Amino acid sequence: MDTVYDAKFLIVDDNAELLALLCEQLRGAGYGHIRTAQSCAAARACFAAEQPELMILDINLPDGDGFSLFRALRAKADVPALFLSARDADADRLFGLGLGADDYLTKPFLMQELLLRVQHILQRAYRAELSRTKPAPLQLGERCVDLNDAIVTLPEGKTLALTATELALLRKLAENRGHIVTYDALCAAVWGADYYGYEHSLGVHIRHLREKLEAEPGAPQFLRTVRGIGYKLTKGEEA
Repeated sequence: MDTVYDAKFLIVDDNAELLALLCEQLRGAGYGHIRTAQSCAAARACFAAEQPELMILDINLPDGDGFSLFRALRAKADVPALFLSARDADADRLFGLGLGADDYLTKPFLMQELLLRVQHILQRAYRAELSRTKPAPLQLGERCVDLNDAIVTLPEGKTLALTATELALLRKLAENRGHIVTYDALCAAVWGADYYGYEHSLGVHIRHLREKLEAEPGAPQFLRTVRGIGYKLTKGEEA
């Protein structure tokens, strides 16, 4: 993966509503590759079909427990994991961490805390890989974008931070620089295949992105609209 937002997730929890909420929050934060399972058996099948780069595991499952599942999956590959549990016992937390899990979060929890812990685990676990695949800076006139650190540097030296969604959009546009990227392709890059319902917010994120990338956001030089089709990141010389 090129950034933490490219990471593949496997989320295992028997609570369908919580699974849906976790998927929504993670996709909204820019993570697009998410598989879910509601049992140990389904989790093993998902793991076999595509090895994840982060597991989020509930402790209490209908056909087993998260601790045993974690041991079985980690025997196949050294994948980072975050345990979720309704049990607040120190013994459970210490047992999970003792097995080699990267973190442990007790339900109920704040989604923002979960997102921060996920980001820290991914950055820590894949720091070497991310540094090897660090993308080259993106030059947009006098503004320079570091796609690895999600920072826009202005001509006077001031910096602006990109949100996870803005970064995912810009990466997709940069990968196809000079070519049109459709609305559907951009939505899928940010929110995954099940992006329905997010289309209406795409324009809002594009507007915020222009405010950071363009000297004149109302008359964009680089991030152009192709009416009825999508957007295109130009090299600046196009009329």
